[in-house]
Amino acid sequence: MEKVDVLLTNALVLTMDQALSQYEPGAVAVRGDSIVAVGPQETLQAQYTAAQVIDCGGKTLMPGLINAHTHVPMTLLRGLADDLRLDVWLMGYMMPVEREFVSPEFVRLGTQMACAEMIRSGVTCFADMYYFEEDVAKATAEAGMRALCAESVLKFPSPDADSYEEGLAIARDFIKRWKNHPLIVPSIAPHAAYTCTPEILRAAAELAAEFDVPLHTHISETAGEVANMREENGMPVVPYMKKCGLFEAKVLAAHCVHVDEGEIRTMQHLGAGVAHNPSSNLKLASGFAPVQRMLELGLNVGIGTDGPASNNDLDMFEEVRLAAFVAKCVTNDPTALPAQTALLMATRQGAQAMHIDDITGSLEPGKRADLILVDNRRIHNAPFFRRDPNAAYAQIVYASNATDVSDVMINGQWVMRGRELLTLNEAEILAGSMEYARQIDAFLTAREQSVLAKLIAIGGATEEESFEVQAKVPISNEQPILQALLHSPKIEILRKRHYREYDTYFLFNDAEQGRLRIREDHFVDDQGKIDHVRSRLTHVGVSSEYNFPSGVLLSRSRFLAPATQSIRFYREYFRPDEVMEIEKDRLRYLVRFQDTEFFINIDTLIQPSTGKFLEVKSRTWSRKDAEQKSTLAAELIALLGASPSNTISRDYVELLKP
Repeated sequence: MEKVDVLLTNALVLTMDQALSQYEPGAVAVRGDSIVAVGPQETLQAQYTAAQVIDCGGKTLMPGLINAHTHVPMTLLRGLADDLRLDVWLMGYMMPVEREFVSPEFVRLGTQMACAEMIRSGVTCFADMYYFEEDVAKATAEAGMRALCAESVLKFPSPDADSYEEGLAIARDFIKRWKNHPLIVPSIAPHAAYTCTPEILRAAAELAAEFDVPLHTHISETAGEVANMREENGMPVVPYMKKCGLFEAKVLAAHCVHVDEGEIRTMQHLGAGVAHNPSSNLKLASGFAPVQRMLELGLNVGIGTDGPASNNDLDMFEEVRLAAFVAKCVTNDPTALPAQTALLMATRQGAQAMHIDDITGSLEPGKRADLILVDNRRIHNAPFFRRDPNAAYAQIVYASNATDVSDVMINGQWVMRGRELLTLNEAEILAGSMEYARQIDAFLTAREQSVLAKLIAIGGATEEESFEVQAKVPISNEQPILQALLHSPKIEILRKRHYREYDTYFLFNDAEQGRLRIREDHFVDDQGKIDHVRSRLTHVGVSSEYNFPSGVLLSRSRFLAPATQSIRFYREYFRPDEVMEIEKDRLRYLVRFQDTEFFINIDTLIQPSTGKFLEVKSRTWSRKDAEQKSTLAAELIALLGASPSNTISRDYVELLKP
């Protein structure tokens, strides 16, 4: 007889293999980190002798559940800001708190907390994206869990990187160090199309392809994201990301709520996987992903919880059940997404979506021994029928819950036996989490007195522009500038707009409050008539400015929100210490100069009557990029015939303020 380390017997074995084989009574043989054999109990008992024989007592033995999308350190932000729109939740609460508190220590504790919760609920593998991802990997490996750990990269500074270039370098080093680890698959996560530039998306895909690791990202989570993408780039999110080369890598795409059939076919053709997050999408009112159609078209779809700050738990039993229920309701078809399919999505198909199905996801010889025991003898699981082989899947999906998981093995090692965690200290983790809660509460209580917080409370910060380079030069006559602009072979005009702008500035004696601008844009057509009007608020935070030698200014972060109330309302609500009003006529050109896009504004200040200005602007996401663009901005000013020596590195409100 062949020797193995562990022989599990007397179980209902759900393999979740291609044939969806079931064995009752069944057995599984484990040697080292891998499964040696799966089959009828009698057969395996005749073939194998084991150092440890475990009688499963009739429990269900199945692959561990796979959480295909989450942000595990955010367990420490669970319950921080609920019942808010995604933009308000993300930019108003999550990002400010993360900037203040996220550190390697924060990430480590949050990961330990998440691993404890997931092990208890039968999760053996998860796909994570966050900051300080190497610390996530370390804590996960110490807990004995399997994970796809993806280092996040964004176009603006993050808790662990001051620029996207630094974020890419961190991801590269992380992948190099952890490649071929027995539990951790290192990866990269360009956060989303709206938080990354095309350059970031392309570089991330190239890095993932170079090391043959998956790439984890968010795609089409909200209708607003898709609408903005169409407006700015003339296409939905999936074609845009394809154009940026993202799908040259093995992509795991989270959410995909607002994708059409063409986009689904594109992702299927390009081998991408999708992580469906029903709880998070429902809680944030993001919508219903077309999961049934994805499956019909052959797309690999897994199930994820999303982060505990937007769910608010990591319970995959709940998530699988909800995925099945939502699909039935959305399609008005009770046969949609049956229990068998839902459980497949949480096991083998989830592994396929993560591009690690050669390692885990089913009970098959050669795969890692990632398995769980589910106690189906409890009152809420009784009775159980065996006439229909699908009943076993239905029992797990529709009746069982996380507390039914009694034992968990990952990579051939027990991490929970008899509901007792073997690799984590829950008491210490809980104490640490409560201390972070105390500190974050104090931080937010103080912050709630800020202008930005009040803005978020009434309208929500809908967009963040990280930084921009800008310079302005007083001019006496715009005609020579226009002639140079229209006829220079070095300048390509991409778009022209004409505005009449009415700005009301709220200024505060406390410089830390920044300033608030209510802008009313009147769009003027070619006949000089008002085409339409747009109103919005812009909060400009405390300046982190830098003046380049060329006289170009690196300006500060901005938060935008719709202006839906009267100026009188905003004046009474925000109670500014000073109010300034500026009226100007603006000709705006979007141009390409030396392969770089700039906005060129020709402004006539009407009230107060101050004269004319040439203004050059370009958005930027890193100091290196800003330096390059500052040089180009000075060259562009000179090319247009203005004097760079007269450059003014101040906003109009600062220039005109007495």
